[in-house]
Amino acid sequence: MTLLKADFDWKPLALVPALALIALPAVGSGSTWITLTVAGLAMGMIIFIIASGLTLVFGLMDVLNFGHGVFIALGAFVATTVLASMTSYTTADSLWLNLMALLPAMLVAMAVAGALGWVFERLIIRPVYGMHLKQILITMGGMIIGEELIKVIWGPGQIALPLPETLRGSFIFGDAAVEKYRLLAVLVGMAVFAAMVWTLNRTKVGLLVRAGVQDREMVESLGYRIRQLFIGVFVVGSALAGLGGVMWGLYQQTVLPQMGAQVNVLIFIVIIIGGLGSTTGALIGALLVGLMANYTGFLAPKVALFSNIALMVAILLWRPQGVYPVTNR
Repeated sequence: MTLLKADFDWKPLALVPALALIALPAVGSGSTWITLTVAGLAMGMIIFIIASGLTLVFGLMDVLNFGHGVFIALGAFVATTVLASMTSYTTADSLWLNLMALLPAMLVAMAVAGALGWVFERLIIRPVYGMHLKQILITMGGMIIGEELIKVIWGPGQIALPLPETLRGSFIFGDAAVEKYRLLAVLVGMAVFAAMVWTLNRTKVGLLVRAGVQDREMVESLGYRIRQLFIGVFVVGSALAGLGGVMWGLYQQTVLPQMGAQVNVLIFIVIIIGGLGSTTGALIGALLVGLMANYTGFLAPKVALFSNIALMVAILLWRPQGVYPVTNR
């Protein structure tokens, strides 16, 4: 994973402000540019939360999990059920009461998604470790089965997931409007990123996992059970996908069984831009994707349909292995 060292390559970090500055003259209005930029950064943070689990799993376990979307959808539906049972909290005109409903919904969604991840790893992933083609095929099959099970439990239709009362609307700064929920999304995304970097680079668990990727036999010879650590990584990755599903569902204010599959392409664009396993790279990729989607959606809606693909191509022409390639791949 990418570390923040003295010789850290800062050039990719400049891509985010560079894209924002390039868009400023095209947008024209400063207030509109601020609104679009904040919205893009918030969207990018939500995409990062969604992609962080897959980034973690692929970066540390070398597993291509195309079934990642089922954890996203499951997290969103579980949160919908939890929030529906706490309407007195979500409809109250109190930020603290709204957060008291939102936090349990996130935690329950992460717990259920993590539990499914444990089952998914044992039944589907474990037989195909080291076989990427089989991983793609079997995990896509797992996602299809998962979507059908979600339809059995919650039904095949779209379900509304309204924002809590105090997170609706926008803050007004001059002529610029910034949605309240998007600010919360930025804070949650920053917290997830900080926790991942700290865990991987500053804790014994992170050291053991990274060492196990480098030389599994040596770490096992020291008495550590790498398989159990890897299972833990997969469970955490699934739980993060569940959290991302909650954030994405609230962002869309609706949930449906296919929502995970719909964002799968976006997730892989992000991790390819980031360097296939780099946490910092995934964050940069997600922010770039979020900004690009908002700017092009405003300036040229038809271009927005393929803007993320064009962004990925441009990045790969500059750095074929992504902005922060994982060198031990």
